[in-house]
Amino acid sequence: ILGDSSAVRPGQDVFAIGNALGQYPNSVTKGIVSGVGRPIVASGLRGNLKSFEDLIQTDAAINQGNSGGPLVNAVGQVIGVNTAVAGQAQNIGFSVPINRAMD
Repeated sequence: ILGDSSAVRPGQDVFAIGNALGQYPNSVTKGIVSGVGRPIVASGLRGNLKSFEDLIQTDAAINQGNSGGPLVNAVGQVIGVNTAVAGQAQNIGFSVPINRAMD
């Protein structure tokens, strides 16, 4: 079930679902929305840079393998697609809002 990411607000409970580290399928981590509308510049495995805008920031653990998995709100609606983590920090993850992903 898809939610409405325009209604996401800081402080909301969220859950990141994925295949953490490519070894632990159906892993679920819980966190809160730390911010909305965040811009980042991320580097890929080959060092190439990509800019993202308007992301949902969360402290739910997003590990390698969780990228591409859903970010879900407390009522089970998908509100984002897990996309990136801050490599220099712990538990700073980013998701593309589902409204944007649907475009």
